[in-house]
Parts: sequence; C-alpha cells; structure tokens
Amino acid sequence: MPTKILYGIWILLQLVIGYNLFVPFILFLLWVVKRKVKPAEASSQKHDYAIIVTAYEQTGSLHSVVDSLLKLNYTNYIIYIVADKCDISGLKFDDARVIVLRPPETLASNTRSHFYAIRNFIRPHDVLTIIDSDNLADPQYLNELNRYFDAGFSAVQGIRMAKNLDTTFACLDASRDIYYHFYDGEVLFNIGSSATLAGSGMAFKTSLYRECLEHLDITGAGFDKVLQMEILSRGYRIAFNEHAIVYDEKTTKSDQLVKQRARWINTWFRYFKFGFSLVGAGIRKFDFNRILFGVILLRPPLFIFLILAMFFTVISIWVSNLALILWLAGFACFIGGFMIAIIYAKPDKRIVRSLISIPVFIFYQVLSLMRSRNANKLSVATNHFSDKTINEIKK
Repeated sequence: MPTKILYGIWILLQLVIGYNLFVPFILFLLWVVKRKVKPAEASSQKHDYAIIVTAYEQTGSLHSVVDSLLKLNYTNYIIYIVADKCDISGLKFDDARVIVLRPPETLASNTRSHFYAIRNFIRPHDVLTIIDSDNLADPQYLNELNRYFDAGFSAVQGIRMAKNLDTTFACLDASRDIYYHFYDGEVLFNIGSSATLAGSGMAFKTSLYRECLEHLDITGAGFDKVLQMEILSRGYRIAFNEHAIVYDEKTTKSDQLVKQRARWINTWFRYFKFGFSLVGAGIRKFDFNRILFGVILLRPPLFIFLILAMFFTVISIWVSNLALILWLAGFACFIGGFMIAIIYAKPDKRIVRSLISIPVFIFYQVLSLMRSRNANKLSVATNHFSDKTINEIKK
C-alpha cells in the first residue's frame, strides 16, 4: 500500500509540473481560432485621468517621466507624483498639470502612495493610471486606454516595452516580458479571460480601484496580485492593449536582478493561493474568465517549473520510457510556444542574441529563490540606472 501511495504522489507531482509546459501552446491554438476583441476607435478626450507616479527614495528619473507625460496627445489629465521618503527640493515643474506630493510620514507601500494621491486629487477623476518612476509613456498612451474604457471595460493593462537594452541581463529581462505579455496579456484576454496586471502601465475606473483596495493595507511587493484577484472576484475582465505603451527599465546588473526577483518570487508564494479561489468560484459560476485566470495564477515562475521539469525528465530516463517521451514532448511544446511569442513581438536583435545566455539568467534567479524568504526586507524599490527619453528610445 505505501508503494502505491508513493507512486500516486510521484505521478501527481509530474502532472502538477508537466502541464505547465503544454499550457502556452494550447493557449496559442485557442488564440488562433478565437476572434480577437476589437475595441472602439480612439475617442474624444472625455475621460478625466489621474496619472499617479510613485517614487520611493529615488527621484533621478522623475523629470524624464514627467517630460514624457506632458507630451501625451491628450489634455484632460493631472499628474500626481507621490515622492515617498524623497528629497523633493529638485522637483520643480512649471506646468500646472504636475502636482508633487510629499507624504509627511514614510509610506513604503505602493497602495498607500496611490491612496495618498487619491485623497489629494484636485478634482474627481473618473480614471486613474499607475506609472512607475522609471517608466516613460508613449504619446498615444491615454488615447489607447480610452479605446477599451469606451468599449465598456473598467480595467486595462497596457504593454511595458524595454526602455534599455544595454546589457545581456536587460535583454533577457525584456525577453521574459515578451513571453508574459503575449500569453498573459494578448492571448489570455483575446480568448475570453483577463490580462494579468504588471504593476504599472495599467488603468482603472477610479471607483473600481477604490472599491477593490481602499479597505486593505498592502505592504511589500504584489499589490497588483491582490488587485487582479479583487477585480475578477467582482466579475470584471481586465482588458489588454498592446498599443498602450509604457517604456520600462530592465534590470542591468546581477545584484539588481537577484533583489528584484527575490521580491517577485516571494510574491508568488504569498499569493498563488488566489488561483484556487478563482478556479473554485469560476466552476461554481460557470465563469471561464475566472477558471482560466485562476489556473494561470497557480503556475510557478518560469525558472522554477523548468528546473523541476528537467529533474523529472532526467529521472524518467531510468523510470519510464513513456514518461520520458511525454516530458520531451512537453519541452518541445514549451520551446515552440516561447519562440512563437518572440517571433510575434518582432524584437530587437539584441534580445534574440541574448537568449543563448538563458542558463545564466536562470542561475541568478535560483539565487533569488534562496533569498526570497526575507525578500521584502532587502528593499522596497529597485534601483534605477537608465535616464533615457522617449526620443532616445525611438531613434
């Protein structure tokens, strides 16, 4: 009897990890046959936006961020900079659309900063969008968001494209984003589920954002995980717009990568349980949106399930030829799915060349896993080193 139980556990573990290799290709096939969502055309500037820019300790990139926001092809918005624990003596802006807020006490939390801005709105904005202190916005960013709000959505995730591709780490970071943007954004949304939230470059009806998070006090990384759970629990879908572009700084140094990924891994372990809740609620309500999104939330970070899959594949060489064939088929599907995402994005050649260094990238993420237990004690923000402008990026 114990042998049968152990064998059953062994099979179950393989299924739990192995299905993740097949999921991207299955999602791709569904995306191919499913008609894409067609949003409304670019609308008038009727939506009143609050653009919330959060900064913690660092202000070096804020002038570039604000410069890009002031060049938006849109007029109905106010920029709120929440400079938490920052020296704001150098933050001087002549434009009345820029409001600098310096909380009297350290907030050390994204959502606390967001609600500090909300409490200091100079007028009742119907939509808010969240921008990181290292982001730059494409001039059409708000117009593109409007297309989905006009189509009836209350939450929209844009796309975060690489602001810097100066190092191999930055290029590999960008390739990871390409994979997630395609499957967790473009594909998920267009087959009837929701795009996952990326922490910035996203927008919400202000009333929905307040309803979801105002009663919670979220510290550490991962407020976007809680927010997407709250949104889907209320029966909403999160739209994805690949043309609502913000440029995001990619990690350039190994220590920067380890600290950032440690926080992200810690976040997954804290919040993956939401997947069970959404799958359960989706089954009870016959809601495809919640079921599929919940399954995606249960997926471990890429490097974790790839390492585990490799382990099971090696063991299968001595245990089962059938299992070995299935694992090799799974790797073939995953690699094919990954390359589909890369080809679809038509990335910079530097990103393609960097893929040969994926094993090094995985190594540093293993180091991140070892530090993830106390990740939120390392830092609450990622250091920024790039200060490019929109014009420099587009050259």
